[in-house]
Amino acid sequence: MRLKLNPEAKTVYRSIQEEIKRRLVLPESASLLDEFGPVSDREEILRRQAYFRGTLPWIRPELKDYLSKVRHIKFRRDFLHDRILVVDESELERAEKLGLCEVTTEIEDTEGYPLVLSTAGYGIDVELVPSQIAPELYVMPLWENLETLKALAKIGELTGRESVAGEILRSLEGLREVMEKRKTLDDLEELIVEKERELNERISEKLERFSLTLSGKELLEFLSELKVGNYEAIFSHFGEVEGEILDLINEAENELSERIGITIELFSREELYPVSVPPERVEMLREELEKELKVELYLRSREILEEVMPLLQRLKEELSAVHELDFLQAVKDFAGNFTFPKIHNGGIAFINGRHLFIENPQPVSYVVGRKPESFDVPGSEVVKDEKVVILTGANSGGKTSLLELITQITLLAHMGFPVPAEKAWVEPLDELFFFRRKRSAYGAGAFETALRSFVRALRGEGRKLILIDEFEAITEPGAAVKIIGELLKVAHERGFHVVIVSHLGEDLKAELPFARVDGIEAQGLDENLNLIVDRQPAFGKLGRSTPELIVERLARKKRGKEREIFERVLRAFRER
Repeated sequence: MRLKLNPEAKTVYRSIQEEIKRRLVLPESASLLDEFGPVSDREEILRRQAYFRGTLPWIRPELKDYLSKVRHIKFRRDFLHDRILVVDESELERAEKLGLCEVTTEIEDTEGYPLVLSTAGYGIDVELVPSQIAPELYVMPLWENLETLKALAKIGELTGRESVAGEILRSLEGLREVMEKRKTLDDLEELIVEKERELNERISEKLERFSLTLSGKELLEFLSELKVGNYEAIFSHFGEVEGEILDLINEAENELSERIGITIELFSREELYPVSVPPERVEMLREELEKELKVELYLRSREILEEVMPLLQRLKEELSAVHELDFLQAVKDFAGNFTFPKIHNGGIAFINGRHLFIENPQPVSYVVGRKPESFDVPGSEVVKDEKVVILTGANSGGKTSLLELITQITLLAHMGFPVPAEKAWVEPLDELFFFRRKRSAYGAGAFETALRSFVRALRGEGRKLILIDEFEAITEPGAAVKIIGELLKVAHERGFHVVIVSHLGEDLKAELPFARVDGIEAQGLDENLNLIVDRQPAFGKLGRSTPELIVERLARKKRGKEREIFERVLRAFRER
């Protein structure tokens, strides 16, 4: 059963959620946090604690670097237009329902298709299953997510979990040669243009060197023939140079053939300078290469898929587990030095609790209800089993922050999480109420709204913790004592745990002998006359008020008649 929260307690809960979400690497992991909402069931809380105790220790800091590289791998189900499937008439309907490629019963329909697959012995033999008709739809997403697979393999090493990603990566190496050819095909025009430029430069240099060896008459004849483009006449006289240029062309074509993967002849042997490749020849080469590459990619993908198909379900599980790991690393980052509270009966207690949203907070120890035996905090000897506590003391001394800390520890404990304290004890609750002081809300309307909210918190039965911040701020002090007194009597009668921040500690103590009055002491003034506040509440002791110290500060600062007046007011404080 969910722990019931009033609106302000929900606000604290959302702040905790946001603090953990801020540490997630993968946004999709946030949904896991919703599964750990605060609950009232003791066994569920203990189950969650056991889960975190068993998982958080092996979450290592460097895990975050690899989680950030993981992407969802989506296996597409596209219609492939580069293939046709030939089947018997009896298989036609079933094949068409697969929706993977064109299907026919006639071999004549296959003309123009790079890939002809068949269950009837006309092309590449296949069975009527997607993995044989379109293996690329499985293999290509894996290839496109090599970084994800590498990250999963590393995550497996870091967490001690067996990963199939490494095995899949080894199988995918068989695709590397095909993919390199595919990259070359994408760059085909640039590759040929660059080879043209390089070849023409080399031919030009050779012709230039050759011209330096000619006699004057030979040079004039050479230039004349070159001017009119009569290369045949030129090389009939200078066949040695022609042979060398042809060697350069052959060498360039051999280099391109090696890069592309098939033997090609691109450059003309008739016009040897400048050499060029007609666009239509480039396009014909591209079409030929694409056809060969599609067949090679299909065959290689089919081989690889036979190896990795049995691993895909486990891969899917690993990808899902990544979100759990992301969630756990966020929890550990958030709660790295926290401790798991003991689940007990009798209220809430903690030693050296630290407020989640205050930078470098002073650790505070506190107890509401039954004091645990190992709650060995100095001054806590006076604590009995007070379910109702009145918290008094200095303004800006940390009373509201303490209520927030109690709320934070209570919520985290009910989520099954570690809490920000050295030690903690928490009773499973049915309801948690936090009534924060609203500084801008005054008047009869605000008073009525607050009073109705408090009464709603007191109705019914069950295990409740009610935290109230300065109720008297919205009504008259005399009326506040009567109202608060009666409300706290109701809470006491019903066995609810209550902490109320109030400046009416003396008056309420007289009305409520069952309540404990604690105080956050303003201990005095430093050498610069600034307030010295110990934010650790003193158990069973009324907190020294800030106004008294402010009057003391003014009395020490002023001179003459003003000082006399402030000293008189100060004596009134101390004679009470």
